[in-house]
Amino acid sequence: MIFYNLPSPVKFAVAPMLDWTDRHCRFFYRLLTKKALLYTEMMVADAVIHGVREQLLAFSHKECPVALQLGGADSEKLAEAARIAEDFGYNEINLNVGCPSNRVQAGVFGACLMLHPDIVANAVEAMKRVVTIPVTVKCRLGVDEQDEELALDLLADKVWNAGCDALWVHARKAWLKGLSPKENRNVPPLNYERVYKLKQKYPHKFIGINGGIKSIDEIKEHLTFCDAVMVGRQVYHDPTLLKHIDFELYGESQNNLSERDLIEIMCDYASQHIASGGRLSHVTRHMIGLFHGQSGARRWRQILSNDAIKPNADIYILKEAFSALIE
Repeated sequence: MIFYNLPSPVKFAVAPMLDWTDRHCRFFYRLLTKKALLYTEMMVADAVIHGVREQLLAFSHKECPVALQLGGADSEKLAEAARIAEDFGYNEINLNVGCPSNRVQAGVFGACLMLHPDIVANAVEAMKRVVTIPVTVKCRLGVDEQDEELALDLLADKVWNAGCDALWVHARKAWLKGLSPKENRNVPPLNYERVYKLKQKYPHKFIGINGGIKSIDEIKEHLTFCDAVMVGRQVYHDPTLLKHIDFELYGESQNNLSERDLIEIMCDYASQHIASGGRLSHVTRHMIGLFHGQSGARRWRQILSNDAIKPNADIYILKEAFSALIE
């Protein structure tokens, strides 16, 4: 198993998810796992350079280790955005070479870059020149009619030669035309064997696998073939999976934080966010799946979905939802 230069070895990561893995989400997840590598949402390089940086990039260092995922194709802009991100304290820079959305396609980045491996390599090389933290890539097996045997190997060859520290592979191709991003998460079928084959070709390089992974047992199975596993939507819809990561994958103590203590911490956090001008729902929307499968979970979801979104909602809504759950 190969590791790269992060504060602790990476065996598991929560995937970058647009509109989901913001700083509130990551703060919540860190209460459930100390060891998992957490990713931001994708941020476009231009936004990092020209936007309100404190608003976009600021985060609690209690969230670390945290990787910033960048979107873009201009190597100079990506390098500048990476430099800014390192100054903010991020532990890793990741380049998005997998998102198939129309907005990303219009900017000719994301999954489109599978068609332009030299651009990806140039971007990696440019970022490596200006930061001391790891620079990684998250990609697909290929796009559209590309031969996934040739496309993935070509991209991997290019990024390794450019100094890439790790390659995270979503184990399916992306279709740039005719499918929505949601459909691209299910079509075409997953091909885990292709990622395993890539790891066999590069036994001394860090390769992580992503796509459709739902349980601790599945994670452990993939770890027999790859260096790490990345999970996205399953974690978002059932965050309790994270409570088992440290013990099952890292041999750390079981997470004994009680549900009541977890809610109290999140109430304090939400209270501070509201006091600074934020809304309760910015925090609680990430917690809706917390009690997935438990008795009372439906009432919990209803209160957070209907009441927490009201403009003047405060932490008593969160406390009410928890009380309804345990009654």
